[in-house]
Amino acid sequence: MSSPCDPQHAPAGDVSAALMMIDSRLKAVYDGKTETDPDQQALTDQFAASLGPGGIDDVLDGACTLIYMFMQWLRMAYEDHDKDVIEYVVPNLVATMRMMPKSVRPEVIPTMAGLLIAAGTGMSPNLWRKQYGYWTDDEMTPLEATAFLLAEHINRLTDDSDFATRMITEALSASDED
Repeated sequence: MSSPCDPQHAPAGDVSAALMMIDSRLKAVYDGKTETDPDQQALTDQFAASLGPGGIDDVLDGACTLIYMFMQWLRMAYEDHDKDVIEYVVPNLVATMRMMPKSVRPEVIPTMAGLLIAAGTGMSPNLWRKQYGYWTDDEMTPLEATAFLLAEHINRLTDDSDFATRMITEALSASDED
């Protein structure tokens, strides 16, 4: 029997826009720019405003698709070494989020952990979350941080600072060819 949280029932969203945001953050951190750049923030805000409500939902769904794809890749990588992705990824990301109290409020960390577990066990993160109501404003930055931290985790595992972005870009290119 199919679960209502099965990824086949989930909208993919605007994966390209979500990936662009995550890749931009990764590049900034790798370049040592950890403070918020006001010009970059203004461009991000302008971009978000241009999307409108439906576009924002598409980027939100795209971020969840990224989280799903990252967790699936990590699951396969860890299983190749007889390890469990939930055991090795979730506590690490939760500990990192706890060190980010300005960006990730403590009360949303359980939701992000649940999102990771849902994705790591083959469920759609956005459908899993939506069964508990619509996303809150307090969850937006933590959701982006979760996608960022997963991408950075993959990049560290592969010792390649562009691996996670390239993996998704190649998957999108392959799906466009089909």
